[in-house]
Amino acid sequence: MALTEREVLEALSKVLDPELHRDLVSAGMIKDLRVDGANVALKVELTTPACPLKEQIEADVQKALGAIPGIGRIDVAWGAEVRRAAGTNQPAQELVPQVKNIVLVGAGKGGVGKSTVALNIAVSLARCGAKVGLLDADFYGPSIPIMTGVHDRPESKDGRRLAPLRAHGLAVMSIGFLVDPDQALVWRGPMLHGALIQLLRDVDWGELDYLVLDLPPGTGDIPLTLAQQVRSAGVVLVSTPQDVALSDVLKAKMMFDKVGIPVLGLVENMSGFVCPHCQHETAIFDRGGAEKACERLAIPFFGRVPLEPSIREGGDKGEPVASAQPEGAQARAFLEVAKRVAGQLSMRSSTTKLPIFRTGS
Repeated sequence: MALTEREVLEALSKVLDPELHRDLVSAGMIKDLRVDGANVALKVELTTPACPLKEQIEADVQKALGAIPGIGRIDVAWGAEVRRAAGTNQPAQELVPQVKNIVLVGAGKGGVGKSTVALNIAVSLARCGAKVGLLDADFYGPSIPIMTGVHDRPESKDGRRLAPLRAHGLAVMSIGFLVDPDQALVWRGPMLHGALIQLLRDVDWGELDYLVLDLPPGTGDIPLTLAQQVRSAGVVLVSTPQDVALSDVLKAKMMFDKVGIPVLGLVENMSGFVCPHCQHETAIFDRGGAEKACERLAIPFFGRVPLEPSIREGGDKGEPVASAQPEGAQARAFLEVAKRVAGQLSMRSSTTKLPIFRTGS
């Protein structure tokens, strides 16, 4: 007997997305379903190309379809459509209407590698196939020009909006592209806030799945006001393992809680040094503190990034390790962090307006 679409959808309705905790059918992830006799073809549309659990979903789909009596060939294609996270409010959408998710990267103190993490998360998301931008909002210490190896001046094609520069698969913008690299910005808060709004509103970002925004360190007036002005989908916090850094994470978490911005999770940077000669790992800044902090704060732990010379060297050369050494252990660490960030954003996405499924013509 020939299969029916109803039988196929009933089988797929038992397959859950492990992060969304919804079945694939009701979540609107089944597309282009075709049933030809005993053969089935369909596309599973993930909520991000950086889905951390794609392999599990793929295995579950094959198992569910394979259990249908009399089924023949099963052809499953894969796609991804990033959805706008629920936390991105109307003011942010008006500033950058074609950007689906603004992701802040912040830290309770300086010196923890926040910009390095922000850049490599952005590059890793782009490597997965997402459309990604990176905005350097650390106006007093813009490091993204050096870390991306970009030193050109942005230009305007229409005389109204600047075109972002391109590097490592990213659309990139920084105040460092617009001022002399040796010039110190002696600006008070209102000037910085106005500059940030301009770099969002007056830059032609185009259609982006994620715009990663590298915040200034600390919990003072500038990061607080910037966070309030942007009202992003969420913030990724960065810390090193030692107690003094983790105590500042608590303050940063409290700051973002007060302004209603969800903390997506925490990254432990400079987690341990592995000797390149004997492979012995030394916990220079201690180890495991970030996981304990996550348990205390009830936020996800996104993973550890090692203290490794190639990460620092890549930043100095303008070659982030996520793109320069994509198969290396350091790049894999950043990729896992990026996937977990994308997964958290997918969990916060709104699916109410999506169709349940679309059959093929």
